[in-house]
Amino acid sequence: MGQGDVKELTVPAVLEEVDRVRAFLREYLDGLSVAEDGILPMELSLHEVCVNIAMYAYPAGRSGELSVRLWRCGGSVCIEIRDRGVPFDPASRPDPDLLARLRRGRRGGYGVYLFKTLMDGYTYRREDGQNVLTIFKKLPGREAPAQ
Repeated sequence: MGQGDVKELTVPAVLEEVDRVRAFLREYLDGLSVAEDGILPMELSLHEVCVNIAMYAYPAGRSGELSVRLWRCGGSVCIEIRDRGVPFDPASRPDPDLLARLRRGRRGGYGVYLFKTLMDGYTYRREDGQNVLTIFKKLPGREAPAQ
């Protein structure tokens, strides 16, 4: 993992908890003295992932949790998000045709695309019945994590 700075939060996978997860990330990043322009891409990416989990991971009538783990990895911040919802590999999702979607006035469907473009990388695996998505963002002036 990192250098002893791992922080973890588990919350119900509902939309009402997304702001709590965002505050958790901000508090962690404040401790690393990350500038606002470095925080925003991570915050928006985590927000989108959590909203997708809250809306789609657990079929109707079934509730669940999501866990977020934060740590430094090399010169980056790593964010691991876990849920026990339906399997979903973001790599299997093609990037949307942005112009076509905008012309048609379609809303939504940009969450995966956003974190893929705002973050410096990601990995996905299915482990012990869980979706495990790890996204990372290089901190300015620091090296990216070894993959």
